[in-house]
Amino acid sequence: MANRFKVVLLGEGRVGKTSILIRYIQNEYSSDRQSTVQASYLEKRLNIDSTSVRLAIWDTAGQERFHALGPIYYRDAHAALLVYDITDRQSFTKVQHWVKELRKIVGENIVLAIAANKCDLEKKSQVDWSDAEEYATSVGAQLFRTSAKSGKGLEQTFLEISKALLQKNASRPSNPSGRGGRRKNMLEDSTPIKSESSCCS
Repeated sequence: MANRFKVVLLGEGRVGKTSILIRYIQNEYSSDRQSTVQASYLEKRLNIDSTSVRLAIWDTAGQERFHALGPIYYRDAHAALLVYDITDRQSFTKVQHWVKELRKIVGENIVLAIAANKCDLEKKSQVDWSDAEEYATSVGAQLFRTSAKSGKGLEQTFLEISKALLQKNASRPSNPSGRGGRRKNMLEDSTPIKSESSCCS
């Protein structure tokens, strides 16, 4: 049985969250993609060594007017990928807000990763890599250079998130009843999966 985890994409509007998701799952990219106005998700299945992992990756709206809806979608998440646009310093600053809110709603145990997106526009970057590294280290997050346009870094990003989830899952104490119950950080069977949108790797 696959290990099933919920991953949420968080960040300001226009940083490329939807483009990351579509590029990673469907290997497609469009420069004129519309802003997300509600949450949706796609599924990805990975095999890591001999372990099967099933990710439900949720894309959330980044515009300010939708922020109040955020906790509805990420309060039961196992991991979060916080995305900022390297050409927009404010989008990096806002990542700190998302981290604080996540930990308040979900708790300290959520796996965190940060995507420095649009790395294909490095010459226009407003965020020093060293600043991003320092912040990521301070919150215990992995940091990745990504480009939804080229696909750079996306496979590695979600692979490392999956490895971190498996490691955290393995470190949890086994069910004290001894009856092989479901571990707390697995998605429940009732969690909807868009099988028609799934993509197996």
